[in-house]
Amino acid sequence: MLAIIGGTGLTQLAGLDVSDRRAARTPHGKPSGLLTFGSIRGGPVVFLARHGDAHTIAPHQINYRANLWALKDQGIDKVVSVASVGGIRADLGPGKIVIPHQIIDYTWGRMSTFFENEVPVKHVDFTEPYAVALRDRLLAAATACGEEVVDGAVYAATQGPRLESAAEIDRLERDGADIVGMTGMPEAALAREIELDYAAVAVGVNHAAGRGASARGVSFQQIEEVLESAMVRVRRIIEAAA
Repeated sequence: MLAIIGGTGLTQLAGLDVSDRRAARTPHGKPSGLLTFGSIRGGPVVFLARHGDAHTIAPHQINYRANLWALKDQGIDKVVSVASVGGIRADLGPGKIVIPHQIIDYTWGRMSTFFENEVPVKHVDFTEPYAVALRDRLLAAATACGEEVVDGAVYAATQGPRLESAAEIDRLERDGADIVGMTGMPEAALAREIELDYAAVAVGVNHAAGRGASARGVSFQQIEEVLESAMVRVRRIIEAAA
């Protein structure tokens, strides 16, 4: 069964025929909110708002472990993350929808593994952080519904909740990053640890700091405007994938 974790701009999943909403408890605490069960075009889907229903949980305060554990506990085997990002690469500016293929983790202090304390250490292969088959499914869904997406990008996961400085974006670019966001890690790695297929749909909502229209500052008004239109397109892709 497929789960969608919605980020900024996607706190509800339009088109979801809701059948149930459940509170979950996990060994790692409470998830960000209720799990919403339903179907899209007959396909079963579970939705979870990463930042909470009212978007009140900052990126570094999200209980990523509880979110993923709760989904796994409900029989989920595939998770699609939807997240807003800034475009570092010139062609990945506002309005671009990207299916990333790699990730670099710059976060710190987050609970980033299920295997600690009394639990035996488990090493997982993270060569390809996103599940290939699920990425292909998203790309095929985009083609099927006529939405243009970019196949492949390196996602830089930063701490937040502040946006990055122009110098930090310069550094990320030198490291090989194409887009930047705040929630990609440890979510992707935790999914791998508990054998959840995981892929992401990244929505470019602004040029990263020091780039393009953000050369002198990031416009939050523009971000809101881009989110409103872009998430309609993301929902079409999700419907086709479901």
